[in-house]
Amino acid sequence: QVQMVESGGGLVQAGGSLRLSCAASGSIFSINPMAWYRQAPGKQRELVAFITTGGSTKYADSVKGRFTISKDNAKNTAYLQMNSLKPEDTAVYYCNAHIITTGGREYDYWGQGTQVTVSS
Repeated sequence: QVQMVESGGGLVQAGGSLRLSCAASGSIFSINPMAWYRQAPGKQRELVAFITTGGSTKYADSVKGRFTISKDNAKNTAYLQMNSLKPEDTAVYYCNAHIITTGGREYDYWGQGTQVTVSS
């Protein structure tokens, strides 16, 4: 069994910052990659950023230069530092991890989602 727990969402004014965390635990052999997605009301879920075990990253064009994804491999935890937030960043943010379990199976796991609301 694998658990994914997100934290760090909330309400912030435009221009402010938030830091999201996503901790994976359980029968984990390896995780690669970890990613953050978001879904705004009435819109499809979209990839925000991902990071590989080796530290390679990729960002959506809309967040480049403002968001930073990082990962603590020892803690199986990913972070999303969000700066210069805009009202259009308002969404539910989901953590995703591609995990190989100790039993040798591969799955994509999702966190429960955390609401980020940016007021203008």
